[in-house]
Amino acid sequence: MNDTSIEIQMTAILMSMFAGILALVQIQTPSIHDNNSNDNNNDIHNKKSRMRLLPCPITQPSKRTYEIYALHYTPIWIAVFAVVVLFEVYEKLDAWGYDVLCVSLALPFLCHPFTTSLDRPIIERYSFKANVWLLIYSFIGNYWYTHYFYSVLKAKYTMPAHRLNDVPIALYFATHFYFSTYHVFSNVLLRWVDSSYEKGVRKTLLFWAVVICFSYFTAFMETLTISSYPYYFFEDRNMAYTVGSAFYGIYFLVSFPAFYYFDNDVDSKEGGKRGMTLYETVVSSCGAGMMILCLLDFVRLYLGVQLVIGSNDE
Repeated sequence: MNDTSIEIQMTAILMSMFAGILALVQIQTPSIHDNNSNDNNNDIHNKKSRMRLLPCPITQPSKRTYEIYALHYTPIWIAVFAVVVLFEVYEKLDAWGYDVLCVSLALPFLCHPFTTSLDRPIIERYSFKANVWLLIYSFIGNYWYTHYFYSVLKAKYTMPAHRLNDVPIALYFATHFYFSTYHVFSNVLLRWVDSSYEKGVRKTLLFWAVVICFSYFTAFMETLTISSYPYYFFEDRNMAYTVGSAFYGIYFLVSFPAFYYFDNDVDSKEGGKRGMTLYETVVSSCGAGMMILCLLDFVRLYLGVQLVIGSNDE
């Protein structure tokens, strides 16, 4: 398949997804609430949409602070990576250079818990638990899931690297800031659906359609944006765009909704509600990780591909 064909195919796939989302939006019932409960409920002027993109500053201030921080930092790490790729700075990096670059870009996320919610112990802060959740997920993804890409899509990392289980250690840190950004964007989209429309089957369909479409879109865009980086090799790059994006998207089918609902009661003052403990955070992330691992392996078994862990070169 030539480049023109793959461009047409991917455009068709993405446009079809977008059209499907628009169609589902059209059949939704907007969720509204009264500005003044003492007025006539039929007065349209006293009602407004409940649509919300960020967490409520009153009921979820910790979660809101974390997401705003992530949204502000995201353009910075993207700009740094863009410079590295566009100006081929990677040609001057050795294994330690990759480590320093990726650790440095991950540090602003990792250090954020020490600058917010200072009235709480560190392990009770939403930002700390969110970082732990994503760190565990990123570690599982690199340590285990990467080998599915090696086996199913014949992918290879060929840059100089210190490795753990045949995966460059720098990528464990790079995945953390990539996934931190992805999951905040997914939170924004899922919160838009959750807050804008009345509960029911139609809203559920839209919610999961957004999860599926954004999972595929995220996976495809990551593959596309690093396509000019020569040290991430696919045997069939066109297959990586189409089938590979769906395969990678399996990660997010589980993690996007899981992270959206993660620790929603961290700031709750209602009786019987509380934030998640650190232990529950670890279990939640590990549980999502195992679900993804099973789904990846089901696909591998269906394709009849042998899974190889590690490398004969180690």
